[in-house]
Amino acid sequence: MSVFITLRIKADPSRLQEAMASNEARWQAINSRAKGLGAIHHRFMASADGTEIIVLDEWESAEAFQKFFEASDDIRAMLGEIGVTSEPEVTFWHALDTPDAF
Repeated sequence: MSVFITLRIKADPSRLQEAMASNEARWQAINSRAKGLGAIHHRFMASADGTEIIVLDEWESAEAFQKFFEASDDIRAMLGEIGVTSEPEVTFWHALDTPDAF
């Protein structure tokens, strides 16, 4: 069963978008590596007030995500580039099988 991950940081979402636009090849390489290690879905989200970013991911396992994240110097570099002002807060989730799901 897959796991869902939220990674929450305090940062300016516009700086993330600028960093991503400035080096598309880097993001393609990171995404390729993530997929190879078990990433299924990935999305960045910004808070309405523009002070936080959340990553919403689905991975094959928590261990696969941890292996990817712990060995990703390029992600740590990106966090510095966008001015992250907090430690990443990572939470693992599992889906509930409920009749209202769609």
